[in-house]
Amino acid sequence: MLRHASFPLIVLLNALGLALFFSWYLPVNHGFWFPIDSALFHFFNAALSTNRTFLWFVAITNNRAFDACSLLCMGLLMLWFWRKASPHERRHIVIMGVVMLLSAVILNQIGQALPVKRPSPTLTFTHINRVRDLLHFPTKDASGDSFPGDHGMMLLIFCGFMLRYFGKTAFIIAVMIFLLFALPRIMIGAHWFTDVFVGSLAVVLVGLPWILMTPLSDRLINSLNRCLPGRNK
Repeated sequence: MLRHASFPLIVLLNALGLALFFSWYLPVNHGFWFPIDSALFHFFNAALSTNRTFLWFVAITNNRAFDACSLLCMGLLMLWFWRKASPHERRHIVIMGVVMLLSAVILNQIGQALPVKRPSPTLTFTHINRVRDLLHFPTKDASGDSFPGDHGMMLLIFCGFMLRYFGKTAFIIAVMIFLLFALPRIMIGAHWFTDVFVGSLAVVLVGLPWILMTPLSDRLINSLNRCLPGRNK
């Protein structure tokens, strides 16, 4: 059963998500969003050829191996709570992590089903700097279909779960992790600003409240707790 106190807030968050998406999707050339996207891309892109430190920063933070660092940071935050918990609570935290991953898979599929196919800015603009041309270093600086940003979406879902199960302090730390690992994708040009702050955020605002602000996530956790082995240990 839906928590009645949560229903108006769920509707509000859904409306915000839909308004955010359609403010980008419906206008010709994405309306006021495109100048923001273009200005941010060209600002960071120009710095690639003038600031060697910045060039190496975005190259390293967009290397595939660096993705493991985002998982490590998320894992360490959960581990901090896990270490203080009782055996029963520890099992609950682990299963919550499984439900979070399942939620991410489902919402990512919803995001991929949106009627949008958009190449990254590095594949859209001409006469621009590409990190792969400036450095002999393996890094992701382009995407054939960058909307919505799947990496940013996972980080936003993590933020939502931290707020729901661990409170405001965990949420603030999770937002810092989100910014640390989502912004380099925008800086290097593999994603537009709106891939993350419109696309990813809109999908999360529409989908995640129905998971976290209804009994659904708790019921999934309880069901997995009953089904998975080791419950009585």
